[in-house]
Amino acid sequence: MARDGDRLFSVIVPSTGKRPKALQKAVSSVDEAVEFAGLDKGQVEILIGFDGTKGKTPRATSLLRTFTLPKDNDWGNGVRDMLLKIASGEKIVFLDDDNALKPHAFKQYIKHFDAEMVIGRVDTQLVFERPFIPVFDAEPLVRQGNIHPLCLSLSRRLVVDRCGGWLYRGSSDADYRNILHWHRRAHSVTVIEDVVGIYDAGRSLDSNALSTRQKTLLDRLVAARVAEAPHGVAPVPLHCVRM
Repeated sequence: MARDGDRLFSVIVPSTGKRPKALQKAVSSVDEAVEFAGLDKGQVEILIGFDGTKGKTPRATSLLRTFTLPKDNDWGNGVRDMLLKIASGEKIVFLDDDNALKPHAFKQYIKHFDAEMVIGRVDTQLVFERPFIPVFDAEPLVRQGNIHPLCLSLSRRLVVDRCGGWLYRGSSDADYRNILHWHRRAHSVTVIEDVVGIYDAGRSLDSNALSTRQKTLLDRLVAARVAEAPHGVAPVPLHCVRM
């Protein structure tokens, strides 16, 4: 059960340092969720790990610490593992620097504080045709493409003590493999229908800072728009499209 005065949540934020505006949006979303839940500022810590670069420290009202870590260049895997070793909160929340929490995220997580793993929904309308993940259907809930670390609130004892931190370094599907590992090892799992985060919330805020996945997505969208445009209309350059 959550107790007043304790460090309740550690928010793990890996960052390339190339998206300061998106990072600010992500951090501000944490502050908003802290305020919405009525938590003290010290009950939530935000840990930002810059991957081999000295990034710009965002403004925050919550407790925030930044770390310039050795260049890992491994999809944030090494950065997440290092930050997990530093984390002091009872619960772990993962937040990439281009995503955002919903205002009621912590309030929902506190309702289920006794569960070692809480799985909420994430708004994916900016990225996928389906509006949310996970999809609740006849297939296994924890499957590749149906879940993301942003969906989760996790016990630090589960992730760090029993599962050894963030595993599967060097793997592009480490997100899914770690989630599957935690799901199998968790003593208790609670699934909620509430939307707790927004995927790619800050992707268009910083120019020339899109990830490979985001550039591929924009390429597809622009190609579709060109195909639908009237004959003779010049296509819009990819990086002039803001969404």
